[in-house]
Amino acid sequence: MTVARTLATFLTQVSYADLPPQTVDHAAMLIASTVASAACGSGLTSARIIRDLAKERGGTPQASIWFDTGSPIKLPVADAAQVNAVMSDAAASDDSDLRNIVHAGTPLVATSLATAERTGASGQEVLAAIVLGYEAAGRIGEAVTPGFRAQGFHGCLIAIFAGAVATAKLLALDAAQMARTMALSATSIGGLMAAANTSVAREYHAGLAAILGVQAALAAQRGFMAEEGIFETQQGFFDVYGKTDGASVTRDLGASWDIVTDMAVKLVPGGHPHHALAEAAANAARAGQVTPDEVETITLSRPGVTALAGPLHPADLIDMAHSPAYFLAAGVADHDFSWVHASEAKIKDPVIHRLIDKVRVGDPPMERAEQYRQGATVTIRTTDGRTFSNTVLAPKGAGMLGIDWADIDAKYRTLVPQSGMSGELIEASLQIIHDFRHVTHVSALTELLRVAES
Repeated sequence: MTVARTLATFLTQVSYADLPPQTVDHAAMLIASTVASAACGSGLTSARIIRDLAKERGGTPQASIWFDTGSPIKLPVADAAQVNAVMSDAAASDDSDLRNIVHAGTPLVATSLATAERTGASGQEVLAAIVLGYEAAGRIGEAVTPGFRAQGFHGCLIAIFAGAVATAKLLALDAAQMARTMALSATSIGGLMAAANTSVAREYHAGLAAILGVQAALAAQRGFMAEEGIFETQQGFFDVYGKTDGASVTRDLGASWDIVTDMAVKLVPGGHPHHALAEAAANAARAGQVTPDEVETITLSRPGVTALAGPLHPADLIDMAHSPAYFLAAGVADHDFSWVHASEAKIKDPVIHRLIDKVRVGDPPMERAEQYRQGATVTIRTTDGRTFSNTVLAPKGAGMLGIDWADIDAKYRTLVPQSGMSGELIEASLQIIHDFRHVTHVSALTELLRVAES
């Protein structure tokens, strides 16, 4: 069988009852995280533009737009998924696969909830679709990592599979239709990293991953045919993006789950590769009780890193999200890094900017290099010669470390108020997400998310 058919057969056979409890728990956490990030991004210009365009197009009312303070309407599934995915990605507060920083959870949750509104799916069906969508995207993404990034492609070409597979699962497609869904997705999307690093094209990519993934599943449901061998064929997906045969994609299916081993939920804003930098910097500064005026140098040590990337002195949210120097300096300055560090006041903080000029890159670590999962070692040297170091192998919120509901709840309660939603609705919606496996119809949540103001 082809890669697509082998993977599709597995995905269509697995049900909620087959999944380990931790996988569905992480799926519920991913819903909360994605919704929280969308609330934070709901007022941004990029999100507003995509929302307005979708509402102008209109169409069959099937799924809700979250946090719509205008004239709330429902839209076709694909359009609602696009709007909600753009909102979540725009805030740079969603999730990542630590192997390649693909933000699969954003289009995955957006498409799953939108499709479930149309089909009347239960909470258990949605949670299973999320676990399986993440698994498909994770396996396909791992097969072309690091090749696709080295060639300059953006992770949306991986994220599309998450939403596409989840949609296909919720539509109850058979193995042949699921395979065609993935095959169509493989040839549907591109995206350039250079654009995502410097502009709001980043969230535009997320919207495309959502809308095109849904469309692929809907087309496959209607009988649209595709090249089922597109993954492994010459000049196919694996060859073009990864220069690999992709044999690992179908190996040991069900032995472990990517939503546990490789997913990380953002517990602070900005680019996920930089979260461990801020965490280690803050840890070292606290340990030495170092004040900003005592700092001589801040040195980063990380496997494969020999120079600082991204903007050195960020001027806005996009710059901040991609500035490792900012994360290091802010962690040292404030002995912490949190959601407030995405604010204009913090991004322009002169204390942080003075410390940015003291950031250096040291030699990569010689020991345990294979254990760094977007991790880092940070060393602070003071003007009187003291040094304080800290190593964070993986950022907080990484599934491999275990994710605490208390951290997810704190994120939700911090970000969702930015949408204008009342405290009462915030608590009600969060409780529904906690109990999502007992939800009989996803509208129990989406109806609360439709209007930001109570």
